[in-house]
Amino acid sequence: MEIPKILGGEPVRKKPFPSWPIFDEKERELLLKVLESGRWGVGGKLQEEFENKFAEFQDAKYALLCSSGTTALKIALKAMGISPGDEVIVPSYTFIGTATAVLDLNANIVYADICPETYTIDVENLKNKITEKTKVVIPVHFAGRPADMDAVKEFAEQHNLMVLEDAAQAHGAEWRNRRVGALGDAGAFSFQSSKNITAGEGGAVTTDDDEIASIAWSLRNVGRPRGGPWYEHRLFGWNYRITEWQAAILLAQLERAPKLMEKRDSSARYLDKLLGEVDGVEPLKSDPRITRHAYHLYVFRYDPSQFNGLDKELFIQSLREEGIPCNSGYR
Repeated sequence: MEIPKILGGEPVRKKPFPSWPIFDEKERELLLKVLESGRWGVGGKLQEEFENKFAEFQDAKYALLCSSGTTALKIALKAMGISPGDEVIVPSYTFIGTATAVLDLNANIVYADICPETYTIDVENLKNKITEKTKVVIPVHFAGRPADMDAVKEFAEQHNLMVLEDAAQAHGAEWRNRRVGALGDAGAFSFQSSKNITAGEGGAVTTDDDEIASIAWSLRNVGRPRGGPWYEHRLFGWNYRITEWQAAILLAQLERAPKLMEKRDSSARYLDKLLGEVDGVEPLKSDPRITRHAYHLYVFRYDPSQFNGLDKELFIQSLREEGIPCNSGYR
């Protein structure tokens, strides 16, 4: 038996993984186009072009760019009518931005459990979380895996709730052959540096709802009405716009996305097959209703009893020593 690297042996993998983000001449070409246009922020054409293309990519009527995934959540919640004292149901396992967007509007978070087999919100647990103040439920498509949107939407309809999808990690993911982001009332995406489509930072609100789209446009643009005078501010909004530089990069990234989606999908199937043969390592179960997993992350469960009680953190450290990137997720 070979000696593990952590005990002084040679690592299994010596070749580094490909660097991220991926870029080529397309990004350079579009960035130069922005430079020479003289329109680097407001009034540029690439932002609108990306919004239209991303909306189509996500099967949504509208996509509105903003400064981050967290601000996308905040804008969407405000556009959906969330006010101080309202309650928003959030899964207990998610990035902190899902929660801080709620708190930033002086609304109250109600945490719901996740399903241990999917790491997405457990709809059965929602039944104990409803009060007369509950207004919105936020299913998080964790790691790029769509939450059970059939159950979420049915529950929301029964209790007259709105649904905001946290799709920060789920670019291109599909539930029953329709892409996430407008399955509920609105969706929120992130283009932060680690995301499958990235501009370093950025976000987007997606929706099929005309009113939500109109309000969201105004909120991210300092409360200005669309088509109105520059210094007319009808809503209390914020400057959550992005620049033409980011839009340029996003256009190139979006063009490359389908090819990378196929690569992630094939790699995940390969890992499922091999890791499924290892006692103590359990890939997450598939769901036929998920017709596309975005695989922002590849998630598996670890059973220390199958490794002589080896602590999870030491297991992760051992993988890293072997040249395999791994982490334990949110804490």
